[in-house]
Amino acid sequence: MSNDFTETKKSSKLVYAGKMLRVHEDLVSLPDDKTAQREYVVHPGAAVILPWFDDDSILLERQYRYPVGAHCYELPAGKFDPGETSLETAKRELLEETGYVANEWTLLYSTLPCVGYADERIEAFLARDLSFKGASLDEGEFLETLRLPLVEALEWVRDGKIVDSKSMLGLLWAERMLVAGR
Repeated sequence: MSNDFTETKKSSKLVYAGKMLRVHEDLVSLPDDKTAQREYVVHPGAAVILPWFDDDSILLERQYRYPVGAHCYELPAGKFDPGETSLETAKRELLEETGYVANEWTLLYSTLPCVGYADERIEAFLARDLSFKGASLDEGEFLETLRLPLVEALEWVRDGKIVDSKSMLGLLWAERMLVAGR
């Protein structure tokens, strides 16, 4: 067997199509010429925003997440709309959810958070030079925004108060920037 572990799709079946997600079930050929079934979620992708104020405070959201049955603290984020760039998504979501706009945007990283079962890609942006314009949440969206020092948010990560992976990664990235002097 070679070092190429690529699997080749033999057939694909759409087993669920919702408003945002689709679930596929594929039959694949394995490197050893056997076959296996692969189930995966197709996701439109998302942008996450790290809103960073000049006093080294950041903006978080608290919202109820039905799949885990809990209120979660997260960085602002939202899914890509069709035809929208990741930066356009980030700008739209920051304004809709928090009421803030940023004059300075920097792409921090791109991540694939669920490679074992989904194709979701998240683009993370640093938003600086913030000003408040007023939020306009989507219908059926309920959340609270919290501004707190980055060092306190990092304590929340260490203490398990922030458990959302995209937010943890963004905050740990911010810690590195803070230590490096941005």
